[in-house]
Amino acid sequence: MRTIVTGAAGFIGSHLCEHLLASGDEVVGIDAMTDYYDPIRKERNLELLVGRPGFRFQRGDLLALPAGGLAGADVVYHLAGQPGVRASWGAQFADYVDRNVRATQHLLETARGEPGLRKLVYASSSSVYGDAETYPTTESLRPRPVSPYGVTKLAAEHLCELYRTCFAVPTVSLRLFSVYGPRQRPDMAFARLVPAALAGTPFPLHGDGEQSRDFTYVRDVVTAMRQAALSSWCGVANIGGGEQVTMNQVIDIVGALAEPVLIDRLPDQHGDVRHTAADTALARAAFGYRPVTRVREGLAAMVRAERELLALSRVA
Repeated sequence: MRTIVTGAAGFIGSHLCEHLLASGDEVVGIDAMTDYYDPIRKERNLELLVGRPGFRFQRGDLLALPAGGLAGADVVYHLAGQPGVRASWGAQFADYVDRNVRATQHLLETARGEPGLRKLVYASSSSVYGDAETYPTTESLRPRPVSPYGVTKLAAEHLCELYRTCFAVPTVSLRLFSVYGPRQRPDMAFARLVPAALAGTPFPLHGDGEQSRDFTYVRDVVTAMRQAALSSWCGVANIGGGEQVTMNQVIDIVGALAEPVLIDRLPDQHGDVRHTAADTALARAAFGYRPVTRVREGLAAMVRAERELLALSRVA
């Protein structure tokens, strides 16, 4: 299968490219290599892909994607965008509009001209729900994002649905719940928690630690994306990990896997929701999604990966 992955050098994107290549797909990875976080991390991710049979990398901005830029692709996985809830307030909002909304609309316009396209899979976010009215949360619940980031992810999702219903672009929007795993973005909680535990430095915890998330391991996420692409189903679906775990519980698990964690307690931040929990019945029925990685298992993989990085840095 011939695939295109936007945001290929990122956390989820690089894992998806690896999964697709292992499944025998050809992959063209597109990434603008933006500086939301240190692009060196993205370059390291690309080192795992460049040179592998079936992979080709293309650096570029989706807003500059030419007509015919998706020609020959069976599936497009759209993961590119501006991440981060807390950074989406204020002057930086323009970046979120450009990279999450305008870029998605341009990609959809380009896809509209490709009748051979079998599926466009968009990486949406649980942030569209905000503080949900019920848990586990179903797709039928009215989205109420509480951050500008969530607003832009929901707008892009609505665009996918518009192009699907009006122009028959075969779109799937997957609302991803708190994705974690090795190579996680450095601004995310687990990517700061694990190194802090191993180094014995304080971990900044916003709030009382009783906020909970439906943490989803990255391998389960990329498996779901390919399952959705291969199915005949289109629409919007939740992708969660099947466990609702508090940050205090996560800290205890990491402390047992590594070293006891020192906590620097800080106030709550605007845009952070109190709880998330996904009802994944629709994804299970539509394309067979079932998460298989428990939080402790996924955190153990992150601890192992961080220890390997530390060992390599000492050698260097």
